[in-house]
Amino acid sequence: MTELILERTERLELRASAHHLPVTVLLGSQGLTDAVMKEIDRALNDHGLIKIHVPSDDREERVEMYHTIAENLGAARIQMIGKMLVLYRPSEKAEAEKSRAEELLRSAATRDPGAKGTGRVKKDKAAEKKPAGKKAPAKKKLTGKHGQRVINAKSKKRRVTKKAALS
Repeated sequence: MTELILERTERLELRASAHHLPVTVLLGSQGLTDAVMKEIDRALNDHGLIKIHVPSDDREERVEMYHTIAENLGAARIQMIGKMLVLYRPSEKAEAEKSRAEELLRSAATRDPGAKGTGRVKKDKAAEKKPAGKKAPAKKKLTGKHGQRVINAKSKKRRVTKKAALS
């Protein structure tokens, strides 16, 4: 199998959801054995998102284990902090449910043209009619005979300050 590659946003969401997860698989002193690989595979099938604790002090060895697990099991590497590895592989149950939900949406869209995602919306004839009521009053023209702007005849009141009032 090949390693699963995810987009950055998806990895960030998975990293956030893995924060509170308990450690699912603990590697022993013998390292990465066939039994451990089977256990990781089982955990990925059951949970999808798991944490693995590697006791090794050698960073290069841990990175190599991380790559090996991801490649052999077809999982995505989400995060590696210290001795903790986070892996993700969509479970078969979740994929089946997702495909079933997409199929239901498609079938609903073909039956109802106004369904979400089809782009076609039924027009409501009652909403198209304009409400009966009074027309808005016509606005007065503000231009004169030659197109000049006509100023309102009312003069604006001038503000009087205290100093001007006293004098």
